[in-house]
Amino acid sequence: MGLNRRNWLKSAALIGGYGLLNGVNSIKPLTPNEHIKFNPRLLSDPIRLSSNENPYGPSQRVRNRIQKVFDDGCRYPYEYAHGLEKILAKKHGVPNESIVITGGSTEGLKIAGITFTASGGEIIAAKPTFLAMMQYAQMWGANINWVPVDDNYGYDLQEIEKRISSKTKMVFICNPNNPTSTLLPANSLLDFCNSVSRKTIVFSDEAYYDYIDTPNYPSMVELVKQDKNIIVSKTFSKVYGMAGMRIGYLVAKPELADKIRTNIVAMTNVYAIEGAKEALLDHEFYDFSLQKNKEAKQMIYETLNHLELNYIKSHTNFIFFKSNQNINKLGKQMLAKGVKIGRAFPPFIDHCRISTGTIEEVQLFSQVLLSVY
Repeated sequence: MGLNRRNWLKSAALIGGYGLLNGVNSIKPLTPNEHIKFNPRLLSDPIRLSSNENPYGPSQRVRNRIQKVFDDGCRYPYEYAHGLEKILAKKHGVPNESIVITGGSTEGLKIAGITFTASGGEIIAAKPTFLAMMQYAQMWGANINWVPVDDNYGYDLQEIEKRISSKTKMVFICNPNNPTSTLLPANSLLDFCNSVSRKTIVFSDEAYYDYIDTPNYPSMVELVKQDKNIIVSKTFSKVYGMAGMRIGYLVAKPELADKIRTNIVAMTNVYAIEGAKEALLDHEFYDFSLQKNKEAKQMIYETLNHLELNYIKSHTNFIFFKSNQNINKLGKQMLAKGVKIGRAFPPFIDHCRISTGTIEEVQLFSQVLLSVY
């Protein structure tokens, strides 16, 4: 069945999208040199567009750097991490002590959550949003106060602030939000974080920050530099194409960073650390990733427009659209034809989250979606 499905997908790609995706013709295929530099993933069976991974990377520069330090695998990563801390501190304009290196930003979310809310503390969070912090904190005795997203699928900041009480130890913000891909207005976010950080800790998950198109959109690191009770998470998993290497970091004022650092469990490894250092220097790959993401999103928009399926203009590397049918049913139909899409995100069970992929992957996704509908 897998072979037949693969053949079907290849045939579909040749058909050219039932007349759709004319914009694909204006997208130049990668040259052999670009294949080497940017490392697009090969087509898999099924095509996995479910986890918001960058379909490119690690870049050639990152891979070369990792090979050069392979003999350092016998070393513990602490000293290497200190070097990365200094680089990131300079990048963000904060003291070295404000940087906490983690095994992907997910470790940072989980550890920050239990550091401040274990044994009964409350986290206020939107629903739906990225759940790693809340699920882990609940296992350690935290309570979660869920606030539904508003009619525009964005954070209801006024309602969140209303719910803050003496029990509230942290407010979680994922901006741009996963899975809805919405972006908070900059002024509203700054006003909210300034106000709320006087009452409790605000955690700002900025995993998708690099994909924001709005000019001069602020990172909440700016408030960290003002000594606010803000913790910001960043990751190398998205635009840098290093999801499998598990490296991210937190930015917080030293007092908060010290508390979190004592609870770090997994940390990361020498290869990921050295790869991250090189990734920060590889501006060509960074720009390439952003450009390819824009092209892939536009292709998906065209397909959704053709099918008259409503969607939210995305500030991320995925699109959240109204599928008009139960996502579990749609997921099975899509998987049967070789494409894995995002899971259900209650209460939006008639919505679908689809990650951007390579141009070929997105073209095949569009073919399958057209055939299902």
